[in-house]
Amino acid sequence: MKRMQLLIVALLFAGPALARGPWHASEKNTRGWKLMTPEERIEHQSAIRGFKKYEDCHAYQLEHHRLMEARAKQRGLALAAGGRDICDHLKPGANSR
Repeated sequence: MKRMQLLIVALLFAGPALARGPWHASEKNTRGWKLMTPEERIEHQSAIRGFKKYEDCHAYQLEHHRLMEARAKQRGLALAAGGRDICDHLKPGANSR
């Protein structure tokens, strides 16, 4: 778990340098959007855009969901489940579909 936290911190600081691509985080496509600060929203979007491997993206996504669930629970809120896998395009063979 410590390694995952270090990865997330590294990505958050490197986020602006990694930002590229058309994907745009919003309330409609980001779990816990309302529970994030404006800075966290920008960092999250940059991190997601920077992934090259599905495994790294998916690990970040799981940790983000865990964090948002914890914040929601603290506030007595429920997060919507489901949604599109934002890392799906990084799966092997995804570009050949």
